[in-house]
Amino acid sequence: MKKLFPVALASLLALPLVAQEESPKSEDSQAVKAERKDESTIWPAYFALSEIPRTVDLVGLRITVPFSSAQENVTGVDIGLWGKSNYFEGIQLNVLRNRVIDSGSGIQIGCYNSVGRGDMLGLQIGLWNEAMSFRGMQVGLVNLIGEGEGFQIGLINRAETMHGYQIGLVNVIRDAELQFFPIVNVGF
Repeated sequence: MKKLFPVALASLLALPLVAQEESPKSEDSQAVKAERKDESTIWPAYFALSEIPRTVDLVGLRITVPFSSAQENVTGVDIGLWGKSNYFEGIQLNVLRNRVIDSGSGIQIGCYNSVGRGDMLGLQIGLWNEAMSFRGMQVGLVNLIGEGEGFQIGLINRAETMHGYQIGLVNVIRDAELQFFPIVNVGF
C-alpha cells in the first residue's frame, strides 16, 4: 500500500506529457497540423504544475499545484491553491485565489475571487469577491462590482450600478437615489 501511492502520483503527473501529440513527418500531415493551430490532446483529469501543460483549451478536472496559468480556456472543475485563466466555465475551488481575466460562469469559492474585464454569471463565495459585470450572488466579507444584477451579502457591499439587493453593514450603490444604506439596500 505504501508503494502504491507514489506510483499512482507519478502516473498522474506523467499524463500531460504522454498526452502531447507527436509531430507528423510528411508534408500533407504538416499542412493539416498548421490548419489546426497547436491543438493538443489533454486528458480529462490532470495536475497543472505551474506552466505545464501549456494548452489553449482544457476540459475536465484541473488540479493546480501550487498554481496554474498556462491554460486560457478552462471548462470543468479547478481545485488547488491558485487558479487563473482567461475564460472559465464550471467550479473553481482554490484556497487562495480564483482569477478569471475575461469572463466566467459558474461558482468561485476561495479567499479572493475575481473576474476582470468581462461578465461573471453565477456565485462567488469568499473573503473578497469582485467583478466588473456580475449577474448572480456574491457572499463574502467584501463584495465589489461595477455593474450587476442579483444579490450581495457581506460586511461591505459596493456597486457602481446595481439592480438587486445588498445585505450587510455597509451597502453602497453609486448610481442609486439612496447611495448608502446600512443593513439592506435596494437598487433598481
